[in-house]
This record gives sequence, C-alpha cells and structure tokens, in this order.
Amino acid sequence: MSSTMFLSPTMLSKPSNFPKTNNPTNQQTNPKSNSIPTPNKNHEFNPNPLNSATKTAPWMKTPLVLEPNQVIDFTKPKNKKKSPDNTKDEKILTQKVSGGRGKHAMKKILYSIDNLEQETQELEDTHKHMEFDLSLCKLGDDKDGRNRKWFGRKLPWVREERMVFRRMKKEKTVTVADLSLDEGLLERLRGEARKMRNWVKVKKAGVNEGVVEQIGVIWDSDELAMVKFDVPLCRNMDRAREIVEIKTGGLVIWSKKDTLVVYRGCNYNDYKHVTGTIYQTVGGHDDKEETMPVQGSLFEREANRLLDGLGPRFIDWWMPKPLPVDADLLPEVVPGYKPPSRLYPLSGRSKLTDTELTHLRKQAYHLPTHFVLGRNRNLQGLAAAILKLWEKCRIAKIAVKWGIPNTSNEQMASELKLLTGGVLLLRNKFYIILYRGKDFLPPGVADLVTNREMEIKRFQLQEETARANTVEAFDYLDQPSSDCSTVGTLKEFQTIQSEHEGFKAGISEAGIQVEAEKLKLEKEIRIQERKYLILKMKINKASKELAKLNSAWEPVEPNEDREIITSEERECLRKMGLKMDSTLVLGRRGVFDGVIEGLHQHWKHREIVKVVTLQRVFSRILYTAQCIEAESGGVLVSIEKIKLGYAIIMYRGKNYKRPSKLSRNLLTKREALQKSLEMQRIGSLNFFANMRQQAIYELKCKLDALKYTDMAENKLTS
Repeated sequence: MSSTMFLSPTMLSKPSNFPKTNNPTNQQTNPKSNSIPTPNKNHEFNPNPLNSATKTAPWMKTPLVLEPNQVIDFTKPKNKKKSPDNTKDEKILTQKVSGGRGKHAMKKILYSIDNLEQETQELEDTHKHMEFDLSLCKLGDDKDGRNRKWFGRKLPWVREERMVFRRMKKEKTVTVADLSLDEGLLERLRGEARKMRNWVKVKKAGVNEGVVEQIGVIWDSDELAMVKFDVPLCRNMDRAREIVEIKTGGLVIWSKKDTLVVYRGCNYNDYKHVTGTIYQTVGGHDDKEETMPVQGSLFEREANRLLDGLGPRFIDWWMPKPLPVDADLLPEVVPGYKPPSRLYPLSGRSKLTDTELTHLRKQAYHLPTHFVLGRNRNLQGLAAAILKLWEKCRIAKIAVKWGIPNTSNEQMASELKLLTGGVLLLRNKFYIILYRGKDFLPPGVADLVTNREMEIKRFQLQEETARANTVEAFDYLDQPSSDCSTVGTLKEFQTIQSEHEGFKAGISEAGIQVEAEKLKLEKEIRIQERKYLILKMKINKASKELAKLNSAWEPVEPNEDREIITSEERECLRKMGLKMDSTLVLGRRGVFDGVIEGLHQHWKHREIVKVVTLQRVFSRILYTAQCIEAESGGVLVSIEKIKLGYAIIMYRGKNYKRPSKLSRNLLTKREALQKSLEMQRIGSLNFFANMRQQAIYELKCKLDALKYTDMAENKLTS
C-alpha cells in the first residue's frame, strides 16, 4: 500500500515551496526527491491514504490525493545553506575581515579590490562589444516601408558633445595695503583678522560720523577694526573699501563677502588726526578745484568734466565711479532765482510722444548719476545746478539717498518740476529723471531772444510815433466826401452815441440785467430747438429703416381651425413643461426663422417645448406667444412666471407632422438683430426728444414771465 497525502489549495498555490526542475527524467529516476513531477496520464497511484503527513483544510469538501514521492516535508531544516547573492557585491569592501588588522587581513582587502576592478572592467567591455539586432529604420516601417517614423532618431543614451566654457575668475585687485605693508606684517594681520568676531555695523546711511567714531574707539585699544556693510554698499565692496580708507585714513588688509578689516597704520597716534579727512571733496562749489592726476576710464573722466563746478561730490556713493554731486550740501535758497525761459516754434509740438519718451528713458539708463538727494524741500540750489547741467546734457539723473528717514520722492519730483519746468521721465524710490524739454532755452540764448524782442518793440514804437506826426501835419476837412468810408472815424463814433443816447438815459441797472436775462433765454431756446430738430431727423431716418424691415416680414394669420385640448390635458402638459430642463431661449431678436426651426427640432424628440423669454411687459409676452403659435402651428398651453423670466409652453398637437420645407416669411437672424437695434434707437431718441421738448417749454415759460414782469414795471414807472 502506497502512502498518500492531502494538501489544501493554498499550499499548492505558492510556487516558492517547490524547487524548480528543468529535467523531467531526473524526477522519474530519483523517487526520493521532493519535487513534484508534471502530470502524466499513464501514471497510476493508489487512492487509499494510509500514511498522510498533514490534514485536510477545514473548508475542503473532498481531499486531494498525492503519491508518496509527491509529499513535501514542511519542517524547517536545522542547517541552512547560504545561497550566493550577487546583488551585494558593493558590500564586500565594507564587510568584516577575519584576522583583525594584520597582514593577512590587508591581503584579503587588496585581493577583493583587485577582483572588483577586474569585474567592472569586464562589464564595461561587454557593454562596448554588445551588438543589438534592433534596426531603427525597420522599427516603424510597415510591410510597404511607407512609415519611417523612427528613422534617423538617436538612442536615448546617446548624447551630443557640447563645448563648455568655464567662467573666468575675477582678477584680484591690488590694494594699498598690498603695496605699502610688508608681507610678514600683512600675513600676521590677516591671521588675526580671521579670528575676529566683533564688528561695526554700517547701515543704509553709509560710513557716517558715528561709524568713524566707533572705528576710532576700537583703534585706541586694538590695531584692527572689523566693519560689516548693509545694503547698498555691500553690493560694491570695492567702493566700500575706498570709502573706508578715505574717511578713516586706515588700510583694508582683509575682506570676505560683506566684511572688511581695517588696519590703523604703523604711525597711528590719536584718533583726532583722522577726523580731518572725513569730508574730502573732489571738486568744491567754488571755482577753486583740486588738481587730480589723470586716472580712470574715459567714461569717468568725461562724467567728472561734466559734473565739475556743480557742487561737492558725495563720498559715500555706493555705485561705481564717477562720484555724483551731493545735493544736500548745495544752498537751500538762491537769491534772484527764476525758472528758465522757454520758447518753441509755432509749427512744432512741445509735448513728448510715447516713442520719444521711451527713447529718452532708454538713453537715461546708461547715463551716470549726476546728483544724490536726501531732503524733500528747499531745492533752489539743486535746481540752479540742474539748469547749469542742462546746458551740456539734456537729461538730469538724480538718485535718492538710502537710510534717511521721511524722504518722499513724490515731493522731491514735484518741487523740482515746479522750479525747473522740466519733463518728469521717471520717478521711483531709487531715481528721479528729469528732461529739460523741447522748449528749453539756455541762459545765453534766452538773453539773445529777450534783447531781440526789446529791439523790435523799440522799432515799433518809433514807427508809431513817426506815423502820428505825419497824420498831424495834414488838415482834415470838417465834412468828408460821401464816397469815403466812415468806419473807424470820429463821425461813426458820434452816430453811435446819438442813437443810444436816449436808451442809456432811460434804462436802469435792473433793466439791463432783465434784458440780458431775456437774451440769454432766447439764445438757449434757439439751441434747444436746434437739438430737438436734429433728434426728429434721426427719428425719421430710423423709422424709415424699421419700415423697410417690417415690409420684409409677412406674419401668418392665426388658424381658426386649431386643435382643442381639454382642461385636464392642459394641466398635465403645463406640469410636464415646467419640469423640463431643455429650453429654447428668446433673445433680443425676438421671433425669426431660426426660432421656428428650433421649435420643430425640439418637437422631433418630444411633444412639448418650453420657450423662455426675458421680456417684462405682459402684453409683449402675450403677442410673442400668439406669434409663435401662428407660425409653428402648435397649441399654446400656458404662460408661466419663472425665475429667469416667463416660460411659454407649446404643444405640438396630436396629429403633428414635421413640415418638409419651412416657410421663409420671417426675418433672418441678421435682419432680426437690425430690427431690434432700430427699435431701441427709436425708443431712446423719442425719450431725449421729449426731454428737449420739455426743456423748451420751461424756457418759454420763463421768458414769458420775464416779459410780463418787465411790462408791469414799465406801467408802474410811466
């Protein structure tokens, strides 16, 4: 008797419990193996289970019978053999090596490294020599070879070679400390500077007197002082180094990001010797200027030549050179200051166009900053300097100082525009840009124009005097001849005086006011009557256009032989129509041929149509419903008030048959819109015509009242 075993389906469903075999002959020859052979029709076994290892699952109704060679031992083996794992090759170098730190352990480590290098080299060689049987030109082709979608495309791992240019490093600038100090001393000072952790904070206002005093206090006890900059000087550390060296008299020996370390110098005795260099100026407001050696680029030299003589320079300038003029040091009030003279030819246009404005803004972007301003009012000194600048440059560029409280660029720009009369090109919290204008005259040209005008007036006065003397030399007759004109003569004046002599004697001041009011009312009546006449002409024109459109519309008369529905049917159809979601909306065009086509299209799928109209007057709604009923041939069920407006429910009838050809007696969509516009135009014109008519009636009533009161006063006085 052969032993059998009962297995549940869950045990057979897991393929991991069975070892894989590729050779079925080995399974037949070795009956003691634990693998399961493939089923064979000729294989016979005894169904009587005598020696089963496991029990049947409780949900199994019939047992599964297996032969002894098909029974699997599910007990866990005591000694497990570790299978080689090729996926953990990268962990070989990090695993522990027996032998501790001796020579044997080191040899094992070197041997594993050599093996790893050989494996990686072999893997690269296999990738290089690997050949693919994939042809891209055949991949997307069909049988006829017409689809060549993938022909000529590169593989995703193939990349084009690109030429990369490395960024050039900025050349290190040679400072004054590098040139004046010894290398040993410089290295010692830089080593101490790297260890410093306390610094003096420079805020937006720049290196002012407070910052210089703090640096001097530090120098009394230490030879180095660290300075850390805030915006805007942190954006240009080269300029910050120059400002610190100028104002303190020290040497910058070390810099990193927004931090500088200043050395007080070998010959430093007291802070008082440094204070004299705080406010150095490149060019003073007077004519006396300091002689400076030729240095800097051509742009800097030209800008300095342009700004020379305008005022003292701003040492704390945070942008590259040239240094602008400090407008806060200019005088607040200039005695005898006047805005510049302006004159433009009659044929020209003094106002700037958009294109010219854009061009001037682009041109101002590349110009150097001319002035730096920190106060809002009393800018006559700055205005005088701007006028002097405008003689050489037509644009003045003014920067607003950082860190000064209560600065208002709007107030600055408005006062400068009032004082100079220029055109404001740009204004923000950083810059104010003013253009001198097309009609600007320099002082020299303005003086020439003024002198010329005075000469012309003097010549005119001499000509008038000579003409008067010539007229007095002739003797005029008392009565001129009749063929001579009396216009502009003494006789004309005497005639006018004689005609109005009685009128002036008999009229009072109140009467003059009444007469003036009458004339004003009569003039206003004439104006209103003219406007009313124009409105009437427009109404007549619109009425003619509307008559043409109405002539093209031939409405169908209502059919007397209409289908009759009972009250129960009407109520049922009304409820069905109100519950419908699909609607036909009538717009401003009203009923035209497209609406009737839409009705028949709805009736093709359902027997009821809900037409929604936005009209407000019920008489117009009733007329629209009757028109739809007559044109479509349906039956009007009811007219109901809904949220959107009014709903007109139409029933197609019991004997409905879709017409093969619709009649063209209605207006088209374009003609219906034109009709709606003309009706709207006529309505608005009638409204304004009634307003004009009412205004004319009121003015006439006022005029009649004035005439009546004037007549009553004349009767009383007489």
